[in-house]
Amino acid sequence: MDWQKGESSDNVEVDSGGGGGGGPRFGGGRGMGLGGLIVLALIGWIFFKNPLALLDQGGGQSSSYAPTQAGTPAQVDPQQKEFVSRILGSTEKTWGDIFAASGKTYVDPKLDLFTGGVNTACGAASTAVGPFYCPGDQKVYLDVAFFQELQDRFHASGDFARAYVIAHEVGHHVQKLTGIFDKVDDARRRGAPMDGADGLSVRQELQADCFAGVWANHSQQRLQWLQPGDIESALNAASQIGDDNLQKQAQGRVVPDSFTHGTSAQRVKWFKAGFDSGDMGQCNTFAGEP
Repeated sequence: MDWQKGESSDNVEVDSGGGGGGGPRFGGGRGMGLGGLIVLALIGWIFFKNPLALLDQGGGQSSSYAPTQAGTPAQVDPQQKEFVSRILGSTEKTWGDIFAASGKTYVDPKLDLFTGGVNTACGAASTAVGPFYCPGDQKVYLDVAFFQELQDRFHASGDFARAYVIAHEVGHHVQKLTGIFDKVDDARRRGAPMDGADGLSVRQELQADCFAGVWANHSQQRLQWLQPGDIESALNAASQIGDDNLQKQAQGRVVPDSFTHGTSAQRVKWFKAGFDSGDMGQCNTFAGEP
């Protein structure tokens, strides 16, 4: 991937070390708005994290998550920051154009690079939650060490696989701007099932994958920056992070009733749907079979 062709963004922030130590804790879904619930209930499977690392499963008690010690300013390799800036900038251009074509204004998200832990409008988080989007402050959060783990643990290497990670989180920002987050929250409050193979969490995550595919389509048309093997690397990353694959790794068996992000096949399917069409209208994962 010739990522240097991407537009540079001014919205990448390097965390100064506020960290997670003094911030709020995630505790059983209490005292949180949608953002905290999304981080607690959805992020565990978003990118490669075993939720057992996030939640205390013992005794049937209300679980809580204590962030790791933080307070250290993020040490970011200049080339890594430049890569993130170029990918984020390309999402800004893509979604800005798409929104403008329908008479709407796209509001750029911020992207926070942190080390160890970070305080957000959705609560305090550590690197254990992986990359995530917080609708409360409209920011994408990414630990600077994550890309290495992506390669070492999940064998998903390549610049385009890394770009897919960012584009997926920006897809959640698109959901926030288009009102999808609010609709999902309203449905949750009415008792609609969130987890499970047919739950709203799965459908919401698959749509973010589809939106990542839409970005890939438009950015490629504009920049011609993909090289042989790039699409395959993104599809491999999508396959590696399916609920079924992650559950097999974490517990040796698949439990569809606890799915939150979709199977490997579903994640590949919806990324391809967005990439092949370039049309966010083809990303209605909330209708029919996910």
